[in-house]
Amino acid sequence: MAKGKVIISCAVTGAIHTPSMSPYLPITAEEIAEAAVGAAEAGAAIIHLHARNPVDGRPDQNPDLFEPFLKVIKQRTDAVLNLTTGGHPSMALQDRMKPATRFAPEVASLNMGTMGFGLFPMLNRFKDFKYDWEAPALEASRDLVFKNTFADIEYLLGVLSPMGTRFEFECYDTSHLYNLAYFLDRGLVKAPLFIQTCFGILGGIGAHPDDVMHMKRTADRLFGNQYEWSVLGAGAKQMSIVAMAASMGGNVRVGLEDSLWGGRGRLAETNAEQVRTARQIIEGIGLEVATPDEARKILDLKGGDRTNI
Repeated sequence: MAKGKVIISCAVTGAIHTPSMSPYLPITAEEIAEAAVGAAEAGAAIIHLHARNPVDGRPDQNPDLFEPFLKVIKQRTDAVLNLTTGGHPSMALQDRMKPATRFAPEVASLNMGTMGFGLFPMLNRFKDFKYDWEAPALEASRDLVFKNTFADIEYLLGVLSPMGTRFEFECYDTSHLYNLAYFLDRGLVKAPLFIQTCFGILGGIGAHPDDVMHMKRTADRLFGNQYEWSVLGAGAKQMSIVAMAASMGGNVRVGLEDSLWGGRGRLAETNAEQVRTARQIIEGIGLEVATPDEARKILDLKGGDRTNI
């Protein structure tokens, strides 16, 4: 990592939370664009993007839904645009990867292992839903397998790597780090690896400080100086994990995809609010937030002018 520079990523809407959980969750292309621009202006160098059906807020990987907000964000910011290939855990791989295939972004997310992805505990906290798909989708995660087999990962790498797209390797457990090491050993991925260790999703590793330390130690042992470390914490643990990782020299991800909260018992009203909080933590310990161009250099990205956006 560039000395003292911390990359902030912001995941502005995601596919985990449903519209009824927060009135501030971006749904339409206009809302997603405004959320992304605000996050970039607040200090996020990378914007991680999903799309939603503008009528009912359902996660949707139709590239036609991505195009309107991608063009606006690119016109109004210099942020690195990172497109999901995870979509929603219930989606087939061919659907999940359509936006990245069309737009050849600088960065695409890549989930590094098959796992359970338990969202159903949110039914204990949220009872009233505006749309009829929300509660059944959460309940269905009780019996859901988020499929990311070795064949899936190799296929996705084979399609996107020739486009010059690099990856946010999302690692939800120790085994995912070992899976990534396997692909590195085979020469199918190259350094510097941008490893996003993800904490607090039921089905993956927890959000205890020991879990954060364990993932960092394992990544250090497997990858040495070949990777850039970043963290995301789901839900209420978001900022405590940000603070811990920043103090250890890591990069951080925030955004309403990962947590709806702006403080104890208070919903965040914008993604920019979470970015500003992360920035205060980073700068408060004497570090600096990386600009988009600094993030490009750190991660060896191809540049926004070489995408199809």
